[in-house]
Amino acid sequence: GKMPKMMMRSLLAVALVATAQAFAPGAPATLRAVKPAALAATRSPALGRVVAPIARQRAARPLSALNMVVSLPAGVPLKVGVAGATGAVGKEIIGVLEKRGFPVAELKLFGSARSAGTKVQTKFGEITIEDFSVEEARKLDVVFVSVSGDFSLEYCDKMAEGPDGCVVIDNSSAFRMKEGYALCVPEINADSAKKSDKKVISNPNCTTAIGIMALWPLHLKYGLKKVLMSTYQAASGAGQEGMDELFNGAKDVTSGAKKVADNKIFSSPLAFNLIPHIDVFQENLYTKEEMKVTWECQKIMGLPNLPVSCTAVRIPTLRAHAETIVIETEKPINPDEARKLLSTAPGVEVVDSPAEKKYPMPINASTKYGVEVGRIRQNIVFGENGLEFFVCGDQLLRGAALNAVLIAEALTEPIGKAFTPTM
Repeated sequence: GKMPKMMMRSLLAVALVATAQAFAPGAPATLRAVKPAALAATRSPALGRVVAPIARQRAARPLSALNMVVSLPAGVPLKVGVAGATGAVGKEIIGVLEKRGFPVAELKLFGSARSAGTKVQTKFGEITIEDFSVEEARKLDVVFVSVSGDFSLEYCDKMAEGPDGCVVIDNSSAFRMKEGYALCVPEINADSAKKSDKKVISNPNCTTAIGIMALWPLHLKYGLKKVLMSTYQAASGAGQEGMDELFNGAKDVTSGAKKVADNKIFSSPLAFNLIPHIDVFQENLYTKEEMKVTWECQKIMGLPNLPVSCTAVRIPTLRAHAETIVIETEKPINPDEARKLLSTAPGVEVVDSPAEKKYPMPINASTKYGVEVGRIRQNIVFGENGLEFFVCGDQLLRGAALNAVLIAEALTEPIGKAFTPTM
Protein backbone atom coordinates (compact mmCIF):
# COMPACT_ATOMS: atom_id res chain seq x y z
CA GLY A 1 0.00 0.00 0.00
CA LYS A 2 0.87 3.69 -0.14
CA MET A 3 2.78 5.35 2.71
CA PRO A 4 0.54 7.76 4.67
CA LYS A 5 1.26 11.44 3.87
CA MET A 6 1.95 12.27 7.53
CA MET A 7 4.62 9.54 7.79
CA MET A 8 6.18 10.63 4.48
CA ARG A 9 6.44 14.22 5.71
CA SER A 10 8.04 13.08 8.98
CA LEU A 11 10.67 11.02 7.18
CA LEU A 12 11.40 13.90 4.81
CA ALA A 13 11.85 16.28 7.75
CA VAL A 14 14.26 13.87 9.47
CA ALA A 15 16.26 13.55 6.25
CA LEU A 16 16.50 17.33 5.84
CA VAL A 17 17.65 17.80 9.42
CA ALA A 18 20.26 15.04 9.04
CA THR A 19 21.55 16.63 5.83
CA ALA A 20 21.82 20.05 7.47
CA GLN A 21 23.72 18.56 10.42
CA ALA A 22 26.07 16.69 8.10
CA PHE A 23 27.18 19.91 6.40
CA ALA A 24 27.20 22.13 9.48
CA PRO A 25 30.61 23.64 10.37
CA GLY A 26 30.53 22.12 13.84
CA ALA A 27 29.35 18.67 12.83
CA PRO A 28 31.31 15.77 14.36
CA ALA A 29 33.75 14.00 12.06
CA THR A 30 31.68 10.82 12.06
CA LEU A 31 28.62 12.71 10.80
CA ARG A 32 30.11 15.09 8.19
CA ALA A 33 29.54 14.08 4.58
CA VAL A 34 32.66 12.96 2.69
CA LYS A 35 33.49 12.60 -0.96
CA PRO A 36 33.97 9.06 -2.32
CA ALA A 37 37.43 7.64 -1.61
CA ALA A 38 39.94 9.13 -4.05
CA LEU A 39 42.66 7.15 -5.75
CA ALA A 40 46.12 7.17 -4.19
CA ALA A 41 49.21 7.58 -6.39
CA THR A 42 48.30 6.14 -9.80
CA ARG A 43 50.16 5.60 -13.02
CA SER A 44 48.89 6.85 -16.38
CA PRO A 45 49.43 4.05 -18.96
CA ALA A 46 49.66 6.58 -21.79
CA LEU A 47 52.35 8.75 -20.26
CA GLY A 48 53.95 6.36 -17.79
CA ARG A 49 53.80 9.13 -15.20
CA VAL A 50 52.78 9.12 -11.58
CA VAL A 51 49.94 11.33 -10.40
CA ALA A 52 50.42 12.95 -7.01
CA PRO A 53 48.78 11.07 -4.14
CA ILE A 54 45.87 12.86 -2.50
CA ALA A 55 43.89 12.27 0.65
CA ARG A 56 41.55 9.29 0.44
CA GLN A 57 38.71 11.19 2.11
CA ARG A 58 37.98 14.84 2.63
CA ALA A 59 35.16 16.22 4.70
CA ALA A 60 32.81 18.62 2.98
CA ARG A 61 34.12 22.18 3.30
CA PRO A 62 32.11 24.16 5.87
CA LEU A 63 29.91 26.80 4.26
CA SER A 64 31.49 29.45 6.48
CA ALA A 65 34.87 28.89 4.79
CA LEU A 66 33.68 29.48 1.23
CA ASN A 67 34.36 33.24 1.34
CA MET A 68 37.41 33.10 3.60
CA VAL A 69 40.33 35.35 2.64
CA VAL A 70 43.83 34.81 4.00
CA SER A 71 45.52 38.19 4.29
CA LEU A 72 47.91 40.39 6.24
CA PRO A 73 47.20 44.10 6.95
CA ALA A 74 48.85 46.49 4.50
CA GLY A 75 50.97 49.43 5.63
CA VAL A 76 51.06 48.25 9.22
CA PRO A 77 54.14 46.93 11.07
CA LEU A 78 53.61 43.24 11.81
CA LYS A 79 54.57 40.85 14.56
CA VAL A 80 56.81 38.30 12.85
CA GLY A 81 58.28 34.97 13.93
CA VAL A 82 60.94 32.69 12.43
CA ALA A 83 60.98 29.05 13.54
CA GLY A 84 64.33 27.46 12.73
CA ALA A 85 66.01 30.85 12.97
CA THR A 86 69.53 29.45 13.41
CA GLY A 87 69.40 27.20 10.32
CA ALA A 88 70.62 28.11 6.85
CA VAL A 89 67.17 29.11 5.56
CA GLY A 90 66.14 30.77 8.84
CA LYS A 91 69.16 33.07 8.72
CA GLU A 92 68.36 33.99 5.13
CA ILE A 93 64.73 34.79 6.03
CA ILE A 94 65.98 37.29 8.63
CA GLY A 95 68.31 38.78 6.01
CA VAL A 96 65.52 39.09 3.43
CA LEU A 97 63.22 40.77 5.97
CA GLU A 98 66.00 43.28 6.65
CA LYS A 99 66.98 43.96 3.03
CA ARG A 100 63.44 44.27 1.71
CA GLY A 101 62.36 46.59 4.49
CA PHE A 102 59.55 44.28 5.57
CA PRO A 103 57.38 46.13 8.12
CA VAL A 104 58.37 44.45 11.38
CA ALA A 105 56.93 45.71 14.67
CA GLU A 106 58.31 42.77 16.64
CA LEU A 107 60.54 39.86 15.63
CA LYS A 108 60.59 36.60 17.55
CA LEU A 109 63.26 34.03 16.71
CA PHE A 110 62.57 30.43 17.68
CA GLY A 111 65.27 27.78 17.85
CA SER A 112 66.07 24.51 19.53
CA ALA A 113 66.49 24.18 23.27
CA ARG A 114 70.24 24.13 22.61
CA SER A 115 70.23 27.53 20.90
CA ALA A 116 67.69 29.16 23.23
CA GLY A 117 69.21 32.11 25.06
CA THR A 118 71.63 32.95 22.24
CA LYS A 119 71.56 36.63 21.28
CA VAL A 120 71.40 37.64 17.62
CA GLN A 121 72.10 41.10 16.20
CA THR A 122 69.57 42.18 13.58
CA LYS A 123 68.42 45.38 11.90
CA PHE A 124 65.45 45.15 14.26
CA GLY A 125 67.68 45.14 17.34
CA GLU A 126 69.33 42.48 19.49
CA ILE A 127 67.03 39.48 19.75
CA THR A 128 67.30 36.47 22.07
CA ILE A 129 66.58 33.08 20.53
CA GLU A 130 63.61 31.42 22.26
CA ASP A 131 62.58 27.81 22.63
CA PHE A 132 59.56 27.33 20.36
CA SER A 133 56.06 27.39 21.79
CA VAL A 134 52.71 27.36 20.01
CA GLU A 135 51.29 29.85 22.51
CA GLU A 136 53.96 32.46 21.72
CA ALA A 137 53.71 31.85 17.97
CA ARG A 138 49.94 32.41 17.99
CA LYS A 139 50.46 35.92 19.36
CA LEU A 140 52.16 36.90 16.08
CA ASP A 141 50.76 37.94 12.69
CA VAL A 142 52.95 35.67 10.55
CA VAL A 143 55.44 32.90 11.31
CA PHE A 144 57.99 31.57 8.82
CA VAL A 145 58.79 27.90 9.49
CA SER A 146 61.98 26.20 8.31
CA VAL A 147 62.63 23.26 10.61
CA SER A 148 61.49 19.86 9.31
CA GLY A 149 58.45 18.10 7.90
CA ASP A 150 57.74 16.42 11.22
CA PHE A 151 57.87 19.76 13.06
CA SER A 152 55.53 21.32 10.52
CA LEU A 153 53.03 18.47 10.71
CA GLU A 154 52.94 18.74 14.49
CA TYR A 155 52.75 22.51 14.92
CA CYS A 156 51.74 24.47 11.80
CA ASP A 157 47.99 23.85 11.99
CA LYS A 158 48.05 24.47 15.75
CA MET A 159 49.61 27.89 15.19
CA ALA A 160 47.15 28.83 12.45
CA GLU A 161 43.84 27.37 13.60
CA GLY A 162 40.94 29.59 14.56
CA PRO A 163 40.29 33.27 13.87
CA ASP A 164 43.03 34.28 16.32
CA GLY A 165 45.70 32.04 14.77
CA CYS A 166 48.61 33.45 12.77
CA VAL A 167 49.48 33.03 9.10
CA VAL A 168 52.12 30.29 8.74
CA ILE A 169 54.46 30.11 5.73
CA ASP A 170 56.06 26.68 5.75
CA ASN A 171 59.25 25.73 3.94
CA SER A 172 58.87 21.95 4.35
CA SER A 173 57.10 19.49 2.06
CA ALA A 174 54.54 18.60 4.74
CA PHE A 175 51.53 20.37 3.19
CA ARG A 176 52.57 21.04 -0.41
CA MET A 177 50.42 18.39 -2.03
CA LYS A 178 47.64 18.26 0.56
CA GLU A 179 44.21 19.37 -0.60
CA GLY A 180 43.06 22.63 0.90
CA TYR A 181 46.60 23.98 1.39
CA ALA A 182 48.06 26.54 -1.01
CA LEU A 183 51.41 25.93 -2.69
CA CYS A 184 52.59 29.35 -3.73
CA VAL A 185 55.05 31.19 -5.94
CA PRO A 186 53.43 34.62 -5.52
CA GLU A 187 54.31 36.04 -8.94
CA ILE A 188 52.34 33.10 -10.40
CA ASN A 189 49.53 32.14 -8.04
CA ALA A 190 49.31 34.55 -5.10
CA ASP A 191 45.52 34.27 -5.16
CA SER A 192 45.73 30.56 -4.33
CA ALA A 193 47.09 31.56 -0.93
CA LYS A 194 44.60 34.40 -0.42
CA LYS A 195 41.61 32.21 -1.30
CA SER A 196 42.79 29.17 0.65
CA ASP A 197 40.66 27.77 3.47
CA LYS A 198 43.88 27.22 5.45
CA LYS A 199 46.23 29.84 6.90
CA VAL A 200 49.17 27.46 6.43
CA ILE A 201 50.83 28.25 3.08
CA SER A 202 53.52 26.06 1.57
CA ASN A 203 56.74 27.19 -0.06
CA PRO A 204 57.58 24.96 -3.03
CA ASN A 205 60.60 22.74 -3.42
CA CYS A 206 63.65 24.85 -4.27
CA THR A 207 64.16 23.21 -7.67
CA THR A 208 60.55 23.88 -8.63
CA ALA A 209 60.66 27.50 -7.43
CA ILE A 210 63.71 28.32 -9.56
CA GLY A 211 62.66 26.63 -12.81
CA ILE A 212 59.03 27.72 -12.73
CA MET A 213 60.01 31.41 -12.83
CA ALA A 214 61.00 30.90 -16.48
CA LEU A 215 58.37 28.30 -17.34
CA TRP A 216 55.34 30.37 -16.34
CA PRO A 217 55.75 33.40 -18.66
CA LEU A 218 56.58 31.06 -21.53
CA HIS A 219 53.42 29.06 -20.84
CA LEU A 220 51.25 32.19 -20.81
CA LYS A 221 52.33 33.10 -24.33
CA TYR A 222 53.09 29.77 -26.02
CA GLY A 223 51.36 27.07 -23.94
CA LEU A 224 53.44 24.31 -22.38
CA LYS A 225 52.95 20.85 -23.86
CA LYS A 226 55.90 18.95 -22.33
CA VAL A 227 58.72 19.83 -19.92
CA LEU A 228 62.02 17.95 -19.60
CA MET A 229 64.43 19.02 -16.88
CA SER A 230 67.88 18.02 -15.63
CA THR A 231 69.11 19.66 -12.44
CA TYR A 232 72.53 20.42 -10.96
CA GLN A 233 71.76 21.01 -7.29
CA ALA A 234 74.02 22.59 -4.70
CA ALA A 235 74.95 21.24 -1.29
CA SER A 236 72.77 23.93 0.31
CA GLY A 237 69.75 21.81 -0.60
CA ALA A 238 70.72 19.70 2.42
CA GLY A 239 71.04 22.75 4.67
CA GLN A 240 74.05 24.07 6.56
CA GLU A 241 75.19 20.53 7.38
CA GLY A 242 75.31 19.71 3.67
CA MET A 243 77.41 22.77 2.88
CA ASP A 244 79.74 21.97 5.78
CA GLU A 245 80.19 18.39 4.56
CA LEU A 246 81.13 19.58 1.06
CA PHE A 247 83.51 22.27 2.35
CA ASN A 248 85.26 20.01 4.85
CA GLY A 249 85.39 17.12 2.39
CA ALA A 250 87.05 19.27 -0.29
CA LYS A 251 89.54 20.53 2.28
CA ASP A 252 90.40 16.99 3.41
CA VAL A 253 91.03 15.81 -0.14
CA THR A 254 93.02 18.84 -1.33
CA SER A 255 95.18 18.79 1.79
CA GLY A 256 96.03 15.15 1.22
CA ALA A 257 94.46 14.13 4.54
CA LYS A 258 92.07 11.79 2.71
CA LYS A 259 91.81 10.33 -0.78
CA VAL A 260 88.01 10.32 -0.70
CA ALA A 261 85.87 12.67 1.38
CA ASP A 262 83.65 11.40 4.18
CA ASN A 263 79.86 11.44 3.79
CA LYS A 264 77.12 11.41 6.40
CA ILE A 265 74.61 13.86 4.95
CA PHE A 266 74.80 12.76 1.32
CA SER A 267 74.41 9.21 -0.01
CA SER A 268 77.98 9.30 -1.39
CA PRO A 269 80.97 11.65 -1.02
CA LEU A 270 80.12 14.94 -2.77
CA ALA A 271 83.52 16.63 -2.98
CA PHE A 272 84.98 16.09 -6.48
CA ASN A 273 81.96 13.98 -7.35
CA LEU A 274 78.31 14.25 -8.37
CA ILE A 275 75.40 12.14 -7.19
CA PRO A 276 72.35 11.34 -9.40
CA HIS A 277 70.26 10.62 -6.32
CA ILE A 278 68.34 13.18 -4.22
CA ASP A 279 65.68 11.91 -1.79
CA VAL A 280 64.26 8.37 -1.93
CA PHE A 281 63.58 6.35 -5.07
CA GLN A 282 59.95 5.81 -5.99
CA GLU A 283 58.20 2.82 -7.56
CA ASN A 284 58.58 4.38 -11.02
CA LEU A 285 62.39 4.73 -10.43
CA TYR A 286 62.23 8.51 -10.28
CA THR A 287 63.36 9.95 -6.95
CA LYS A 288 60.93 11.82 -4.74
CA GLU A 289 62.86 15.04 -5.46
CA GLU A 290 62.22 14.52 -9.17
CA MET A 291 58.53 13.78 -8.66
CA LYS A 292 58.20 16.86 -6.46
CA VAL A 293 59.11 18.93 -9.51
CA THR A 294 56.40 17.20 -11.56
CA TRP A 295 53.66 17.43 -8.93
CA GLU A 296 54.47 20.96 -7.79
CA CYS A 297 54.73 22.45 -11.28
CA GLN A 298 51.34 20.96 -12.08
CA LYS A 299 49.74 22.33 -8.91
CA ILE A 300 51.27 25.83 -8.95
CA MET A 301 50.51 26.46 -12.63
CA GLY A 302 47.10 24.80 -12.45
CA LEU A 303 48.07 22.30 -15.16
CA PRO A 304 47.33 18.89 -13.60
CA ASN A 305 47.95 16.96 -16.82
CA LEU A 306 51.18 18.68 -17.91
CA PRO A 307 53.88 16.02 -18.48
CA VAL A 308 57.01 17.05 -16.54
CA SER A 309 60.05 14.78 -16.30
CA CYS A 310 63.10 15.57 -14.17
CA THR A 311 66.48 14.03 -13.38
CA ALA A 312 67.92 15.59 -10.21
CA VAL A 313 71.67 15.52 -9.59
CA ARG A 314 73.63 16.81 -6.57
CA ILE A 315 76.85 18.57 -7.57
CA PRO A 316 79.73 20.04 -5.50
CA THR A 317 78.65 23.70 -5.48
CA LEU A 318 77.68 25.48 -2.28
CA ARG A 319 74.36 27.27 -2.73
CA ALA A 320 72.90 27.89 -6.21
CA HIS A 321 70.90 25.31 -8.16
CA ALA A 322 71.13 25.11 -11.96
CA GLU A 323 68.74 23.44 -14.39
CA THR A 324 68.65 22.55 -18.07
CA ILE A 325 65.06 22.82 -19.29
CA VAL A 326 63.62 21.65 -22.61
CA ILE A 327 60.02 22.51 -23.48
CA GLU A 328 57.63 21.59 -26.24
CA THR A 329 54.98 24.26 -26.76
CA GLU A 330 51.49 24.35 -28.25
CA LYS A 331 52.40 27.34 -30.44
CA PRO A 332 55.61 27.89 -32.42
CA ILE A 333 58.21 29.59 -30.25
CA ASN A 334 60.98 31.90 -31.45
CA PRO A 335 64.15 32.15 -29.29
CA ASP A 336 64.53 35.91 -29.83
CA GLU A 337 60.91 36.51 -28.85
CA ALA A 338 61.29 34.21 -25.84
CA ARG A 339 64.43 36.06 -24.78
CA LYS A 340 62.59 39.39 -24.96
CA LEU A 341 59.61 37.98 -23.07
CA LEU A 342 61.78 36.57 -20.27
CA SER A 343 63.70 39.84 -19.93
CA THR A 344 60.46 41.52 -18.77
CA ALA A 345 59.22 38.66 -16.56
CA PRO A 346 59.19 39.35 -12.80
CA GLY A 347 61.99 37.66 -10.87
CA VAL A 348 63.93 36.74 -14.02
CA GLU A 349 67.25 38.08 -15.29
CA VAL A 350 68.31 37.14 -18.82
CA VAL A 351 72.06 36.43 -18.97
CA ASP A 352 72.53 35.21 -22.52
CA SER A 353 75.51 36.35 -24.55
CA PRO A 354 77.59 33.27 -25.46
CA ALA A 355 80.00 35.34 -27.58
CA GLU A 356 80.93 37.26 -24.43
CA LYS A 357 80.90 34.08 -22.31
CA LYS A 358 77.90 35.34 -20.40
CA TYR A 359 75.47 32.68 -19.23
CA PRO A 360 73.90 31.60 -15.91
CA MET A 361 76.36 30.16 -13.41
CA PRO A 362 76.21 29.39 -9.66
CA ILE A 363 79.18 31.66 -8.99
CA ASN A 364 77.14 34.63 -10.25
CA ALA A 365 73.62 33.58 -9.21
CA SER A 366 74.55 32.97 -5.56
CA THR A 367 73.05 35.63 -3.25
CA LYS A 368 70.96 37.09 -6.12
CA TYR A 369 67.21 37.52 -5.74
CA GLY A 370 66.50 37.05 -9.46
CA VAL A 371 66.76 33.77 -11.36
CA GLU A 372 69.28 33.87 -14.22
CA VAL A 373 68.14 32.47 -17.58
CA GLY A 374 70.40 31.94 -20.59
CA ARG A 375 71.59 29.56 -23.33
CA ILE A 376 68.18 30.21 -24.93
CA ARG A 377 67.93 28.37 -28.25
CA GLN A 378 65.61 26.43 -30.53
CA ASN A 379 65.51 22.82 -29.46
CA ILE A 380 66.49 20.58 -32.39
CA VAL A 381 64.24 17.70 -31.26
CA PHE A 382 60.94 19.60 -31.06
CA GLY A 383 61.85 22.11 -33.79
CA GLU A 384 59.80 25.29 -34.13
CA ASN A 385 57.66 24.23 -31.15
CA GLY A 386 60.68 23.56 -28.94
CA LEU A 387 62.92 25.73 -26.74
CA GLU A 388 65.95 24.84 -24.63
CA PHE A 389 67.50 27.03 -21.94
CA PHE A 390 69.57 27.04 -18.76
CA VAL A 391 68.52 28.57 -15.44
CA CYS A 392 70.39 29.22 -12.23
CA GLY A 393 69.05 30.55 -8.94
CA ASP A 394 70.03 30.80 -5.31
CA GLN A 395 68.53 27.80 -3.54
CA LEU A 396 68.40 29.56 -0.18
CA LEU A 397 66.72 32.69 -1.60
CA ARG A 398 64.36 32.14 -4.56
CA GLY A 399 64.21 28.49 -3.58
CA ALA A 400 63.32 29.20 0.06
CA ALA A 401 63.70 32.42 2.10
CA LEU A 402 62.92 35.03 -0.56
CA ASN A 403 59.87 33.17 -1.84
CA ALA A 404 58.55 32.87 1.73
CA VAL A 405 58.87 36.60 2.43
CA LEU A 406 57.34 37.45 -0.95
CA ILE A 407 54.31 35.32 -0.05
CA ALA A 408 53.85 37.45 3.07
CA GLU A 409 54.20 40.63 1.00
CA ALA A 410 51.62 39.36 -1.51
CA LEU A 411 49.13 38.69 1.31
CA THR A 412 48.99 42.43 1.99
CA GLU A 413 47.59 43.04 -1.52
CA PRO A 414 43.98 42.48 -2.68
CA ILE A 415 42.75 39.38 -4.49
CA GLY A 416 43.08 39.69 -8.25
CA LYS A 417 46.03 42.08 -8.24
CA ALA A 418 49.09 40.79 -10.13
CA PHE A 419 52.05 40.55 -7.75
CA THR A 420 55.15 42.13 -9.33
CA PRO A 421 57.67 42.85 -6.58
CA THR A 422 60.74 44.99 -7.11
CA MET A 423 63.99 43.09 -6.63
